[in-house]
Amino acid sequence: MLESERLILVNYTEDDISFLENLLSNPNMVRYIGNGEVRNREQANKFFEWIIEHYRLNRNYGLKLIKDKVTGEKIGHAGLVPQIVEEEHYIEVGYWIEENYWGKGYATEVALALIDHGLNELKLPKIIALIQNGNIASEKVAIKNGLKKEKEILLNEKIVSIYTT
Repeated sequence: MLESERLILVNYTEDDISFLENLLSNPNMVRYIGNGEVRNREQANKFFEWIIEHYRLNRNYGLKLIKDKVTGEKIGHAGLVPQIVEEEHYIEVGYWIEENYWGKGYATEVALALIDHGLNELKLPKIIALIQNGNIASEKVAIKNGLKKEKEILLNEKIVSIYTT
């Protein structure tokens, strides 16, 4: 279990599928994720299975539910996620904060905890953040956490910046 000052990360369970579906069905949440399109219940269930599969492969990886330590409210998800970019294997720090919690520093806080865990506990040589062009909020999170823009690439027909530790 990973935690920061205000947040705790826990594995998703089947009880959390409706929360995941709400994240994935909100156009503001998915604007800079994948192809930017909302997902229906069936697609949310497939995404849930993808998350659970990461837990099976390596308990340290995959998207984890973010909860407020005090209230227990679900405020998003984040994690260290294996990625293949330009035929290279990386670990990406990913973070999605539910729209009602934007602007409160949660993304910066959870990303920093994950980066610290990945570099210092898991001894990863490098962590990346893949940020679609125009996602200024995520760029600010990366920069606040010391990541540097390495380059821009075309990924799934989107211009994406690769930030690295």
